[in-house]
Amino acid sequence: MQIGTLKLDVPLLLAPMAGITDLPFRVICRELGCGMTVSEMVSAKGLLYKNVKTFDMLRIDPGERPTAIQLFGSVPAELAEAARIVAGNGADVIDFNMGCPVPKVVNNGEGSALMKNPQLAYEILARMTDAVSVPVTVKFRAGWDSEHINAEEIAVLAEKAGVAAVAVHGRTREQFYNGRADWQVIARVKAAVKIPVIGNGDILTVADGQRMLAETGCDGLMLGRGADGNPWLFSRLQAALSGLPVPQEPPLKEKLALALRHLEMLIEYKNESVAVKEMRRHIGAYLKGMPKAAEYRGRFHQTETYADFKKLLAEYIEVAEKFGA
Repeated sequence: MQIGTLKLDVPLLLAPMAGITDLPFRVICRELGCGMTVSEMVSAKGLLYKNVKTFDMLRIDPGERPTAIQLFGSVPAELAEAARIVAGNGADVIDFNMGCPVPKVVNNGEGSALMKNPQLAYEILARMTDAVSVPVTVKFRAGWDSEHINAEEIAVLAEKAGVAAVAVHGRTREQFYNGRADWQVIARVKAAVKIPVIGNGDILTVADGQRMLAETGCDGLMLGRGADGNPWLFSRLQAALSGLPVPQEPPLKEKLALALRHLEMLIEYKNESVAVKEMRRHIGAYLKGMPKAAEYRGRFHQTETYADFKKLLAEYIEVAEKFGA
């Protein structure tokens, strides 16, 4: 799949997810078959105010490229300047967030609130594409609510603004992450524009990915919650798209060995105290569907050091194997 001047080796992308798509997880997903990673959303205002934590979110590991940095905001001039900063820091693609549904973002007129203001969205995207030479993409939802489905309108305006590709989440803002994603919205967007369309929403299995491609005609797939704690979904989907035998899901020990490596990478990226706290959320995803997962998730939330985490992980493997995991 081609995004502007950038050619992806596989049309599978990692969706931006706050608190999940940190640098180590992006590297892991790229290693396991993801074609392009996308950062957690980065505040344009935070960059302009030179906030240290915000700038830290621009870090890119060579092992994860190609990488998009996702910006959010609602002021065209600020987003144009933020795009220049991000491009100057080495991003391969700049993505714009029009999908985040959380109130603290929406109440500022940002994220999915921009679905209600197509003209402002167009102005933002036009200013961003004018400001940088790297490809600009945008991720948006089906619409604000079921009465206002306007993804096609947004896609046409994005194409007019010079955007290189669009990613469409088939849910409305009103749905948040509940209910089913409407894939027919993605199909209609694909029919409305000539630029690549990336489908997102309810891709939890290899079969889901294959069915979305068949039903919508979209050019690529963006995996979000389906890849959370299960980055092997990328390699399994990659095999399916290449006509190769789909690998089995990895055994318990392999899954949890990767979880430990994830923590070790987080420690290198940040520090032990912060890394262990952040890994508490990730380990819950790695344990999903496993025996006694709820009990051990609670226990992992009490760990404070790498040694504690590693010891509890070894204990859990022994316990889970007794249940046949």
